[in-house]
Amino acid sequence: MIFPIGDEQVKGGFKPIFSYLLIGINVIIFLFQFSMPQAQLQSFIYQYGSIPAELANGEDYYTIFSSMFLHGGWMHLIGNLLFLWIFADNIEATIGNIPFLIFYLVGGVAAAALHTVFNLGSNVPAVGASGAISAVLGAYLVMFPKSKIKVLVIYFFRAFTMSALVFLGLWIGQQLISGFFSLGPESAHTSGVAWWAHIGGFAFGVICGFLFRGLLRRSVPDSPMEHI
Repeated sequence: MIFPIGDEQVKGGFKPIFSYLLIGINVIIFLFQFSMPQAQLQSFIYQYGSIPAELANGEDYYTIFSSMFLHGGWMHLIGNLLFLWIFADNIEATIGNIPFLIFYLVGGVAAAALHTVFNLGSNVPAVGASGAISAVLGAYLVMFPKSKIKVLVIYFFRAFTMSALVFLGLWIGQQLISGFFSLGPESAHTSGVAWWAHIGGFAFGVICGFLFRGLLRRSVPDSPMEHI
């Protein structure tokens, strides 16, 4: 398995306040979840998780937002926050603090919308920040395609570097393949991963990335975009 562990940082620009604040909020809420008895936790997830069948019926829209801050376990949390920590700060440094927060939340909405479309009858709650984080990845791919991403290859336990274009291209390729396989009658709803939420968030991020690119040279003149 390959995990990102670092990237090239944008010099100057806005301080990535919300990138780090979102990490802290997710950790605090997960610790709150972790403190619950199992039965109470299950009820909590069903109340605040995003359930496609309910959203399709026009119910409980607030769960689109609440579900972005819930996680199903330590590895789910750590994996999501690792990606958020590495990729979000460059986006926020470029577009600004409040615009980044709005982009992040709307990206989560786009992710939940596509997940709902492909799972209309599902009563399984979806939780996690990965839909919104996927939007961050999509924007990063467009804005910083040549940024060097340091990755750790677990099999060799060695770190390598590759371009964001390659790393994120491989990542979304895996999501697309898994998403299409999940449409089969035998495999639907069995993986435990909301592939179409990832795809929806990423697509939204790519679109926004093209809109954000113009801000790079104006607000962060010495950013990695100078080398693209």
